[in-house]
Amino acid sequence: MDQHRRQWLSGLGGSGAALLAASLGAPARNAPRLGSSQPRQSARTDATDAASPAPLALQDFQPRRMLHLPETRLERARFPVIDLHTHLTFAASSRNGVALGEKVRDLAEPAELLAVMNRKNLRTLVNLTGGVGTGLTETISKYQTAHPGRFLVFTEPWWERSNQPGYSRFQADELERAHRAGARGLKVLKTLGLYLREAVTTGPLVKVDDPRFDAMWEACGSLRMPVAIHTSDPEAFFLPIDRFNERYEELSRHPDWSFHGRDFPSNAELLKARNRVFARHPRTQFVALHVGNDAENLGYVAECMDRFPNMHVELAARIGELGRQPRAARKFFDQYQDRIMFGTDAVPGGVETPQQIFGDALYEIYYRFLETEDEYFDYAPAPTPPQGRWCIYGLGLPESILRKVYYDNARRLLGLEVEA
Repeated sequence: MDQHRRQWLSGLGGSGAALLAASLGAPARNAPRLGSSQPRQSARTDATDAASPAPLALQDFQPRRMLHLPETRLERARFPVIDLHTHLTFAASSRNGVALGEKVRDLAEPAELLAVMNRKNLRTLVNLTGGVGTGLTETISKYQTAHPGRFLVFTEPWWERSNQPGYSRFQADELERAHRAGARGLKVLKTLGLYLREAVTTGPLVKVDDPRFDAMWEACGSLRMPVAIHTSDPEAFFLPIDRFNERYEELSRHPDWSFHGRDFPSNAELLKARNRVFARHPRTQFVALHVGNDAENLGYVAECMDRFPNMHVELAARIGELGRQPRAARKFFDQYQDRIMFGTDAVPGGVETPQQIFGDALYEIYYRFLETEDEYFDYAPAPTPPQGRWCIYGLGLPESILRKVYYDNARRLLGLEVEA
């Protein structure tokens, strides 16, 4: 059979060989012209050169969408907004992910923030990372006291004392002091579960449901201080950084965000420990940040909401997840409309995380997502989607739900007076 195939090819002559080579994907650069013994010039033309692009690094790939769709720009929210999740201050010192000391650093002056707030119909920003001790007092004075109703400040656990004798009682007493100073709630970063260790920055990791914190959770319930808790991270952060990971680009830029391997617990283990805290402290109101810290799995978040009536959620830095599953997200909003709050995770002056940079562009994207039915638009003001290469779809929420998500639910949780 091989001999017959060679005879057939020989009978085709040069042009036939060139055609067959082309059909197999091989170049036919030197195939001679029919009836000529001379090899012809290269068949590569200017057009061919233009159709053979140079290799392109994935990080430089910024495709322009060809869809022709309506684009709605919303410069102001339809109703006043409480942003329950911002970071206007941070601890000035930290080591291995654990805040140290009382000193805080301000990221923006109130006047700068108020200018954006007034343009965007932002009634109140909640600064979750207000700090502890003297730093907390200074933060409350600068933002909350100086601008009543426009800024609210949460305190944080005093992590560097967590390995000292009597810490449990100390932390509960410290919450009472913070409450008297004006703190409106407690913020628990993912420090608990992923960074805090038995010797604060070294040793085994401290579990989310460690009993030394029970008095702290109970104090929050007694003082009616809601707990904004960040447990775990996106599911992809617990997987290998490889070609199967949909957050590959993000994790390649920030490899320190990966919790795969080493001594880190799994995403599921972290959330189970958090749920045990919710169950042990039913009088305490918990806001499970970032859509219950599992926006990729709304079915699971819904199960948790059904199990724990003291659990609430907010949207911060997760509209990229919600917006790519708009039908499931819309059902979630319908079902839990009284326990979902507006949040962005906004950080003034940030550059590495476009989905969190405080400013007009960020809020306009959130308003577009919640209020319109626009299709296939960016979830962050960035040339390349920062969390994953996809776009989102608007939910088009009715006014009755928008009022709750934007303002009413947070007002009720924070114990604010109803504005006339």
